[in-house]
Amino acid sequence: MNHHEIHPGVQVGHVHLKVANLERALNFYQNVLGLKVTQRIGNSAAFLSAGGYHHHIGLNTWESRDGEPPAPGTTGLYHLALLYPDRAALGDALKRLLKAGIQLDGAADHGVSEALYLRDPDGNGVELYRDRPKDEWPRDAHGELAMYTRPLHLESLLAEAQ
Repeated sequence: MNHHEIHPGVQVGHVHLKVANLERALNFYQNVLGLKVTQRIGNSAAFLSAGGYHHHIGLNTWESRDGEPPAPGTTGLYHLALLYPDRAALGDALKRLLKAGIQLDGAADHGVSEALYLRDPDGNGVELYRDRPKDEWPRDAHGELAMYTRPLHLESLLAEAQ
């Protein structure tokens, strides 16, 4: 390992979001996406996860209660991304979104992954995706990664839902 590179075992652990209304945010992350609340601090914060981890997403109103989303053209979080284990689980996520009436901002096949893009109730970008196995990743003539953006066929994704 090059001493200027981060250790290859490092992963993104969690995202903590400022929200305007904790109950509204919990409704989306818990009831629509299906994350489980692992801890709650009154009406000011909650921590949610999948699979029993302490938390993948933190939500709080400490600086943002009743606040407005950041204006377009400002800096900040582009999106948080939730990685699903397989295509069937991502299809199930799409089913949940459709059932809840959540509109997609987009859906893309990137060669290395398939992704759904949407906004949470506070306007934060959310990506729900699944990675393809590395041996299926697109490569150029020199063997370098060659990602792309093509339309994702939602009907076939829904057909694989669990």
